[in-house]
Amino acid sequence: MEKKPNKLINNPITYIDSGVNIDEGNRLISEISHITKATSIKGATGELGGFGGLFDLKKTGIIDPILVSSTDGVGTKLKLAIQTKSYFNIGIDLVAMCANDVLAQGAKPLFFMDYYASSKLDKDVAIEVIRGIAEGCKQSGCALIGGETAEMPGHYKNDNFDLAGFCVGAVERKNLFKKCSVKSGDYVIGLSSSGIHSNGYSLVRKVLETHSINIFQKAPFDSTKILAEILMEPTFLYTKAFLAGNQKEEIKSISHITGGGLIENPPRAFNSDLTIKFNMKDYELPPLFKWLKNLANISLLDLAKTFNCGIGLLIFVNKKDVETVMKNVNKAGYNSFLIGSIIEKKSNKSVIFDGWEF
Repeated sequence: MEKKPNKLINNPITYIDSGVNIDEGNRLISEISHITKATSIKGATGELGGFGGLFDLKKTGIIDPILVSSTDGVGTKLKLAIQTKSYFNIGIDLVAMCANDVLAQGAKPLFFMDYYASSKLDKDVAIEVIRGIAEGCKQSGCALIGGETAEMPGHYKNDNFDLAGFCVGAVERKNLFKKCSVKSGDYVIGLSSSGIHSNGYSLVRKVLETHSINIFQKAPFDSTKILAEILMEPTFLYTKAFLAGNQKEEIKSISHITGGGLIENPPRAFNSDLTIKFNMKDYELPPLFKWLKNLANISLLDLAKTFNCGIGLLIFVNKKDVETVMKNVNKAGYNSFLIGSIIEKKSNKSVIFDGWEF
């Protein structure tokens, strides 16, 4: 018996049929152009839609520049962002995770690019995310000069999407932070975090799931706020603190407290023959971290290895510069406090917590 031809097979198949809508992507670019332009700084040139973003380094006035780059995402905080529709806030987080790392080398962030991927582009969601990215760029003083929006049918489930960011900064070669500049006897200034920031959310989500916590109700430790609002508080951007505290190059080094918490990150800022001694005797763990610790019976060690514990950035300075740096940082709108000192290493430990028993 002769097979009848399948009419459907003979019909033309378009890119839209496969799930990719180029026209929608073009409309997105058109609608976000004014958002990205609002982040422009001296040196940012060109427009969206080119093959690459442009930046004129000469316009910065840096004579002997070293470029510093960082790329990162927002981890599984993105899952909560999608659940709570906190798209604007997660955009800020994305910039902060990259820009704060650039600061840790002594560089000022100059420009940022983002990668946004989904199975089907939701233009309204994408715009809100990019609005947040632009806000993060404004707070860190860098320009949003481009990015990539990828539609990948079948790759992500439902409304899920993914984010990645890329930031480049620059510093005069002579001002690049060096581990060897930190010496025994130096002091360590802590800057408050806004909350959990963007690390440790896999543990947070596990705690919420295990204890059947409704994040849309008032926080158990703060009846004035919804728990979701506290969990989705965007990461602080510390560029203004860095610029205010380093007016006369007082800062020797910086540690951005991200994945690995207070255990893994501080030693990245000084040589291996030194130890940071945290003075935790008078340090009050913020209510959010205290609640997580008590609810899930998390040990202090795991807490310190996973979260920032309320300290988003560490600044290393000479003892004589502590008062000036803290005064200038506080004037810039941050909360700084003396949290520790640098001592010669006497054991295999690079981090010691005086007042916390592990």
